[in-house]
Amino acid sequence: MKIIRSSEIGSYLYCHRAWWYAKKGEKSENQAEMKAGTKMHERHGRQVVAAGLTRILAIIILLIALVMMVSYCTAQIL
Repeated sequence: MKIIRSSEIGSYLYCHRAWWYAKKGEKSENQAEMKAGTKMHERHGRQVVAAGLTRILAIIILLIALVMMVSYCTAQIL
C-alpha cells in the first residue's frame, strides 16, 4: 500500500492536473518561478528561526533584569 503524504494531498487539492503531471514524472515549464519560490521559502524559514532566537534572547534579558531588580530591592531592604 502506497503512503500518501500531506504535501501530495496539498498538491492535488491545489491543481489536479499538476499533481497528475508530477506523478507521471513530467517537468514543470515554470522552473524559474519555482526556484524563486524555493528561495523565498528558504529566506522566510531563516527569518522564522531568527525571530525565535530573538524571542529567546529577549526572555533571557528579561529574566536577568528581574533578578537584578530583586537583588537591588533586597539590598535596599537589608
